[in-house]
Amino acid sequence: MTAKLEESAAAWVDPDDAPAWTDAMLDRAELAEGGQVIRPATGTVARGRGRPPSENPKTRLTIRLDAEIVRHFRATGPGWQSRINDALKELVRRG
Repeated sequence: MTAKLEESAAAWVDPDDAPAWTDAMLDRAELAEGGQVIRPATGTVARGRGRPPSENPKTRLTIRLDAEIVRHFRATGPGWQSRINDALKELVRRG
């Protein structure tokens, strides 16, 4: 098929429509000259990507369980894998 696609132009935004900089914005802004940062930005919120790392991370592994055990825990609904973990943790705690 050789249908011609319509041209799509990016929406143009007039720079004059941008809000005026306030003194507070200028005080927090990063200053750079020629690609060299003279003063880093202050008061900005820099969030990392994704979920923060857990203090007690779990280990991923493959385990083979009897079908009866899996059926029992799956029947309890969402979070059944966590309930298996809790049951094993309780067993370890008891010794």
